[in-house]
Amino acid sequence: MMLTGPSISWISGALGSAAVDCCTDGEYDIGMLIEVNVDEAQKNLSRLLAQAIAGEEVIITQPGQPVVKLTPVASVPFQRKLGTAKGDFIVPSDFDAPLPDHVLAEFEK
Repeated sequence: MMLTGPSISWISGALGSAAVDCCTDGEYDIGMLIEVNVDEAQKNLSRLLAQAIAGEEVIITQPGQPVVKLTPVASVPFQRKLGTAKGDFIVPSDFDAPLPDHVLAEFEK
């Protein structure tokens, strides 16, 4: 079954739905929206997880109503190692000295 709107076409089948967005320059942006019922999700969980990790939107429905959206977990943020730049910068002795008047005047503008 295919439903079309002004710029988005929906293609539905046994394995889910796909949204196709037509841009003005003739290029197509295919954003997959996979919609499956609970029974199909149980049978194909590994495939659905792989598709969600790949960036496709996976919605699990129960009697036609969306109940769960599969999305990848954000990666763990990079932990910085302290002290790796030790000695690269030396804090000047006048670091906390008042700024000259001409510099302060620039902040007042």
